[in-house]
Amino acid sequence: MTWVAGVEGSAYGVTNLPYGVFSRDGEEPRVGVRIGDLVLDLAGAEEAGLVLAAGAFRAPALNRFMALGRPQWTAARQRIVELLTDPAHRPAVEPLLVPLDAVRLHLPFEVADYVDFYSSEHHAGNVGQIFRPGQPPLLPNWKHLPIGYHGRAGTVVVSGTPVVRPSGQRASSAGPVYGASVRLDIEAEVGFVVGVPSPLGSRVSADDFADHVFGVVLVNDWSARDIQAWEYQPLGPFLGKSFATSVSAWVTPLDALADAFVPAPEQDPPVADYLRDVPHLGLDLRLSVEWNGERVTEPPFDTMYWTPAQQLAHLTVNGASLRTGDLYASGTVSGPERGQVGSFLELTWGGAEPVKFADGATRTFLEDGDAVTITATAPGPDGTTVALGEVSGTILPAR
Repeated sequence: MTWVAGVEGSAYGVTNLPYGVFSRDGEEPRVGVRIGDLVLDLAGAEEAGLVLAAGAFRAPALNRFMALGRPQWTAARQRIVELLTDPAHRPAVEPLLVPLDAVRLHLPFEVADYVDFYSSEHHAGNVGQIFRPGQPPLLPNWKHLPIGYHGRAGTVVVSGTPVVRPSGQRASSAGPVYGASVRLDIEAEVGFVVGVPSPLGSRVSADDFADHVFGVVLVNDWSARDIQAWEYQPLGPFLGKSFATSVSAWVTPLDALADAFVPAPEQDPPVADYLRDVPHLGLDLRLSVEWNGERVTEPPFDTMYWTPAQQLAHLTVNGASLRTGDLYASGTVSGPERGQVGSFLELTWGGAEPVKFADGATRTFLEDGDAVTITATAPGPDGTTVALGEVSGTILPAR
């Protein structure tokens, strides 16, 4: 139980405590932690000697703190919980609480590398049917390794950043044409943020997932389907994906999701030895996607075929190093039902079945001015709910 007023029943209670980076007018960005609709200024707490983090909380990004490793993450979290629950600390801590609506939120960590996976069997099957009608929906390699591609770290942006409609080449009956994308889409995903690096030439075992991964963010991997369809064979996504990827402003630490780990779907055929994760666990995250304020789909993350630990093992099996601030995303989260898909490509079945809104408007893909917000919750201890930071964006016209 926290002494902070107004937090009881909040999905941002002391069982959550996500980290972010914030600033107020005239101040430099610094690290904070969210409690209810307030931000605890951890830089101020560290300056006052209330918490120890080797100066990391006074940095303008989470990278220095994430690089300290799990023992320090756990110790800092325990101390923050103590500060927010023991009334004896209230006189010193209360002045460091800032209303959320009085701050500006920044990209919470400096993105080192960005990798996106393709780990939902339901999503991959749907896309296969849409893009390759009459052929097997899954390609022969899909159940043998987590498919992924390297994205563009420099275009990862914080939630709320407007997204400019991308331009590029797309196919037409008269041949390829250049112009603004007309099939702009979303991909509702979950991202994993690396704290502890690994040396080049080494491998990270699936068993070491929690020693390297600091926390979780929600991700919207905006996708230009017409550009993607023309360019993706034989090398995969490029300009159709690299113009913007939005992430939530809050990083939920793995410790806050301890009660959300659940058995992952059975894998058949058996996977290679380096991909065996024991126990084989996914996360019970319930995503929700709002399109112009209306909820249109609710993807379940616990249906994902490849687990976050397997993705990390595959990412490094060739000796690729991890760096503090690496972000790897799950790929689109889709369940078995139409109302559980994580992309509008699937929701409208390639544009053939438009979505109708309450005001009578219809959509197949995103139009200029459209806004999308992705939220998610997870079970916490003792029946509590843990909310992940939302990720939102609004489409601006092409330039």
